[in-house]
Amino acid sequence: MQLNDKIYIAGHRGMVGGAISRRLKTLGYVNLVTRSSAELDLRSQADVNEFFSKEKPDYVFLAAAKVGGIHANNTYRAEFLYDNLMMETNIIHAAWKHGVKKLMFLGSSCIYPKMAPQPLQESSLLTGPLEPTNEPYAIAKIAGIKLCEAYRDQYGCNYISVMPTNLYGIGDNYHPENSHVLPALIRRFHEAKEAKAPSVTVWGSGTPKREFLFADDLAAACVFLMLHYDEKELVNIGTGEDLSIRELAETVKEVVCYEGDIVFDTSKPDGTPRKLMDVSKLHKLGWKHSVELKEGLVQAYADFLHKKHMVAL
Repeated sequence: MQLNDKIYIAGHRGMVGGAISRRLKTLGYVNLVTRSSAELDLRSQADVNEFFSKEKPDYVFLAAAKVGGIHANNTYRAEFLYDNLMMETNIIHAAWKHGVKKLMFLGSSCIYPKMAPQPLQESSLLTGPLEPTNEPYAIAKIAGIKLCEAYRDQYGCNYISVMPTNLYGIGDNYHPENSHVLPALIRRFHEAKEAKAPSVTVWGSGTPKREFLFADDLAAACVFLMLHYDEKELVNIGTGEDLSIRELAETVKEVVCYEGDIVFDTSKPDGTPRKLMDVSKLHKLGWKHSVELKEGLVQAYADFLHKKHMVAL
């Protein structure tokens, strides 16, 4: 991937796509192609095909997706399956049709079975039932992985898939109902601090364990793999370290400087008991994360405050 190659970043306005754009610009890549969802509906095969025919990108980072936390995944099940299937199938097919040199598909750790052995190895894919609350999203992402493998098998396409762990960082979604756990906690603790509320309620028991990766670290890993990895098998991207939701909430509370109590609502779902990625494959390839959780949370909270002052969340 040369500095003047044309690189299409699908989903550049999202947290992941935005981080990949920043990383590429920092490294000196000058020919980035982007389209907002208003400019290009990735669910439309005709529109996507026309875009690829016109722009003819050399490389593609497929970071576009409909995403959300437990509530959003469980509520908009049809949309999460349909929208994600349409976007990925349209882009992957158009990439083959118009001669893209290499494509990276970004999945999610939720592709792995709910009770898969920990830490989650790439080989655990399709070995057991999925977590019911986000099954439609997971199935869409699994289909994307298999589509990349099928185009590689049938047409010789250099399409690779990566599985990020839970992400957070600059450009995150802080919607009160549809966000992931970490940005939801940042917002909740901040609002409680402003309102001088005596406590903050967190969904679930606080015992599930989660791994979190700063989005700019993910972007660095993605560019690294685009440059150095050409194999069929998917690659996990994470830190290889996790903590409980209770520990996470306490860390967010500290970063936000909230002084009240934390209450756990055990009537709400916990989701998967644990989701720690086995990142030994990534480490052997030569990449490790550099931003630790508290450092990343400080940056994420600063971004939240900036957003809050710019627009009403």
